[in-house]
Amino acid sequence: MQKIEVRKAKVSDAEIIALLGRVTFTETFGGLFRNINDLHDYYNKTFSVQKIRKSLKKVNNVFWVAFVNELPVGYAKLKLNSDSEFIEGKNTSQLQKIYVLKNFLAMKIGLKLQENLIVEAKKNKSNNIWLSVLHSNTRAINFYKKNNFTEIGNHNFQIGIENFEFIVMSKKLSTFICK
Repeated sequence: MQKIEVRKAKVSDAEIIALLGRVTFTETFGGLFRNINDLHDYYNKTFSVQKIRKSLKKVNNVFWVAFVNELPVGYAKLKLNSDSEFIEGKNTSQLQKIYVLKNFLAMKIGLKLQENLIVEAKKNKSNNIWLSVLHSNTRAINFYKKNNFTEIGNHNFQIGIENFEFIVMSKKLSTFICK
Protein backbone atom coordinates (compact mmCIF):
# COMPACT_ATOMS: atom_id res chain seq x y z
CA MET A 1 0.00 0.00 0.00
CA GLN A 2 1.25 3.46 -0.91
CA LYS A 3 1.55 5.96 1.94
CA ILE A 4 0.81 9.49 0.68
CA GLU A 5 1.80 12.47 2.82
CA VAL A 6 1.38 16.16 2.04
CA ARG A 7 2.97 18.71 4.34
CA LYS A 8 3.85 22.38 4.32
CA ALA A 9 7.33 22.95 2.99
CA LYS A 10 10.16 24.38 5.04
CA VAL A 11 13.16 26.38 3.87
CA SER A 12 15.19 23.17 4.19
CA ASP A 13 13.01 21.69 1.40
CA ALA A 14 14.37 24.15 -1.19
CA GLU A 15 16.58 21.53 -2.85
CA ILE A 16 13.68 19.06 -3.17
CA ILE A 17 11.36 21.70 -4.64
CA ALA A 18 14.02 22.99 -7.05
CA LEU A 19 14.67 19.48 -8.36
CA LEU A 20 10.96 18.60 -8.57
CA GLY A 21 10.36 21.90 -10.38
CA ARG A 22 12.96 21.13 -13.03
CA VAL A 23 11.88 17.53 -13.57
CA THR A 24 8.13 18.16 -13.66
CA PHE A 25 8.54 21.26 -15.86
CA THR A 26 10.58 19.17 -18.30
CA GLU A 27 7.98 16.39 -18.28
CA THR A 28 5.19 18.86 -19.04
CA PHE A 29 6.79 21.57 -21.18
CA GLY A 30 10.29 20.46 -22.19
CA GLY A 31 9.23 19.29 -25.63
CA LEU A 32 7.84 22.73 -26.48
CA PHE A 33 11.26 24.40 -26.55
CA ARG A 34 13.14 24.71 -29.85
CA ASN A 35 16.22 26.11 -28.11
CA ILE A 36 17.48 23.97 -25.22
CA ASN A 37 19.43 26.97 -23.88
CA ASP A 38 16.15 28.82 -23.31
CA LEU A 39 14.94 25.91 -21.21
CA HIS A 40 18.15 25.82 -19.17
CA ASP A 41 18.07 29.60 -18.67
CA TYR A 42 14.49 29.26 -17.39
CA TYR A 43 15.55 26.51 -14.96
CA ASN A 44 18.34 28.69 -13.61
CA LYS A 45 16.04 31.68 -13.24
CA THR A 46 12.99 29.90 -11.82
CA PHE A 47 14.13 26.68 -10.19
CA SER A 48 17.51 27.50 -8.65
CA VAL A 49 17.86 26.42 -5.03
CA GLN A 50 18.61 30.04 -4.05
CA LYS A 51 15.47 31.34 -5.78
CA ILE A 52 13.26 28.67 -4.19
CA ARG A 53 14.84 29.26 -0.77
CA LYS A 54 14.17 33.01 -1.08
CA SER A 55 10.59 32.34 -2.19
CA LEU A 56 10.00 29.97 0.75
CA LYS A 57 11.00 32.77 3.14
CA LYS A 58 8.40 35.23 1.80
CA VAL A 59 5.41 35.65 4.11
CA ASN A 60 2.86 35.61 1.28
CA ASN A 61 4.16 32.35 -0.25
CA VAL A 62 3.08 28.95 1.03
CA PHE A 63 4.51 25.72 -0.39
CA TRP A 64 3.59 22.09 0.14
CA VAL A 65 5.54 18.97 -0.70
CA ALA A 66 3.90 15.62 -1.47
CA PHE A 67 5.54 12.30 -0.66
CA VAL A 68 4.75 8.70 -1.57
CA ASN A 69 6.43 6.25 0.77
CA GLU A 70 8.76 9.09 1.86
CA LEU A 71 9.82 9.86 -1.73
CA PRO A 72 9.13 13.47 -2.82
CA VAL A 73 6.84 13.34 -5.88
CA GLY A 74 5.23 16.77 -6.16
CA TYR A 75 4.82 20.24 -4.79
CA ALA A 76 2.47 23.20 -4.84
CA LYS A 77 2.79 26.92 -4.31
CA LEU A 78 0.16 29.44 -3.22
CA LYS A 79 0.75 33.18 -3.34
CA LEU A 80 -1.51 34.93 -0.84
CA ASN A 81 -2.88 38.40 -1.58
CA SER A 82 -2.12 38.19 -5.29
CA ASP A 83 -4.70 40.18 -7.21
CA SER A 84 -5.47 39.54 -10.87
CA GLU A 85 -6.43 42.01 -13.58
CA PHE A 86 -9.24 39.59 -14.45
CA ILE A 87 -10.89 39.61 -11.00
CA GLU A 88 -12.63 42.59 -9.43
CA GLY A 89 -12.08 43.24 -5.76
CA LYS A 90 -9.36 42.35 -3.31
CA ASN A 91 -8.54 39.36 -1.13
CA THR A 92 -7.48 37.12 -3.98
CA SER A 93 -4.81 34.42 -3.92
CA GLN A 94 -2.94 32.79 -6.78
CA LEU A 95 -2.40 29.08 -7.24
CA GLN A 96 1.04 29.44 -8.81
CA LYS A 97 2.11 25.83 -9.14
CA ILE A 98 0.92 22.29 -8.75
CA TYR A 99 3.49 19.93 -10.18
CA VAL A 100 3.49 16.16 -9.74
CA LEU A 101 5.86 13.65 -11.33
CA LYS A 102 4.09 11.91 -14.24
CA ASN A 103 4.41 8.44 -12.73
CA PHE A 104 2.38 9.59 -9.71
CA LEU A 105 -0.42 11.58 -11.39
CA ALA A 106 -2.94 8.74 -11.14
CA MET A 107 -2.64 8.78 -7.34
CA LYS A 108 -4.61 12.08 -7.17
CA ILE A 109 -1.74 13.87 -5.45
CA GLY A 110 -2.55 17.04 -7.40
CA LEU A 111 -6.01 17.03 -5.83
CA LYS A 112 -4.55 16.65 -2.34
CA LEU A 113 -2.17 19.57 -2.99
CA GLN A 114 -5.03 21.67 -4.37
CA GLU A 115 -7.17 20.98 -1.28
CA ASN A 116 -4.37 22.28 0.95
CA LEU A 117 -4.02 25.42 -1.19
CA ILE A 118 -7.72 26.19 -1.03
CA VAL A 119 -7.94 25.67 2.72
CA GLU A 120 -4.97 28.01 3.22
CA ALA A 121 -6.41 30.66 0.88
CA LYS A 122 -9.74 30.52 2.70
CA LYS A 123 -8.03 30.81 6.10
CA ASN A 124 -6.35 33.93 4.72
CA LYS A 125 -9.83 35.31 3.95
CA SER A 126 -9.33 35.10 0.18
CA ASN A 127 -12.57 35.44 -1.76
CA ASN A 128 -11.12 33.99 -4.97
CA ILE A 129 -8.23 31.88 -6.13
CA TRP A 130 -6.84 32.16 -9.65
CA LEU A 131 -4.24 30.45 -11.83
CA SER A 132 -2.75 30.40 -15.31
CA VAL A 133 -2.57 27.19 -17.34
CA LEU A 134 -1.03 26.59 -20.76
CA HIS A 135 -3.86 26.58 -23.32
CA SER A 136 -2.72 23.24 -24.76
CA ASN A 137 -2.45 21.50 -21.36
CA THR A 138 -5.86 19.84 -21.61
CA ARG A 139 -5.17 17.46 -18.72
CA ALA A 140 -4.63 20.38 -16.32
CA ILE A 141 -7.50 22.43 -17.77
CA ASN A 142 -9.90 19.50 -17.32
CA PHE A 143 -8.59 18.94 -13.77
CA TYR A 144 -9.32 22.55 -12.83
CA LYS A 145 -12.72 22.60 -14.56
CA LYS A 146 -13.66 19.40 -12.71
CA ASN A 147 -12.76 21.27 -9.50
CA ASN A 148 -15.03 24.24 -10.29
CA PHE A 149 -12.52 26.66 -11.81
CA THR A 150 -13.86 28.74 -14.70
CA GLU A 151 -12.04 30.46 -17.55
CA ILE A 152 -11.85 34.23 -17.09
CA GLY A 153 -9.17 35.43 -19.49
CA ASN A 154 -6.00 34.83 -21.49
CA HIS A 155 -2.43 36.10 -21.48
CA ASN A 156 0.90 35.34 -23.14
CA PHE A 157 4.23 34.51 -21.51
CA GLN A 158 7.61 34.66 -23.24
CA ILE A 159 10.49 32.31 -22.43
CA GLY A 160 13.44 32.91 -24.75
CA ILE A 161 12.15 32.60 -28.31
CA GLU A 162 8.98 30.79 -27.26
CA ASN A 163 5.67 32.58 -26.78
CA PHE A 164 3.17 30.62 -24.70
CA GLU A 165 -0.58 31.27 -24.56
CA PHE A 166 -2.18 30.80 -21.16
CA ILE A 167 -5.76 30.55 -19.97
CA VAL A 168 -6.57 32.31 -16.69
CA MET A 169 -9.03 30.44 -14.47
CA SER A 170 -10.58 31.27 -11.11
CA LYS A 171 -12.71 29.82 -8.39
CA LYS A 172 -14.86 31.65 -5.84
CA LEU A 173 -14.07 30.57 -2.31
CA SER A 174 -17.05 32.14 -0.54
CA THR A 175 -18.99 28.86 -0.59
CA PHE A 176 -16.03 26.63 0.21
CA ILE A 177 -16.01 25.30 3.78
CA CYS A 178 -12.64 24.83 5.51
CA LYS A 179 -11.90 21.47 7.09
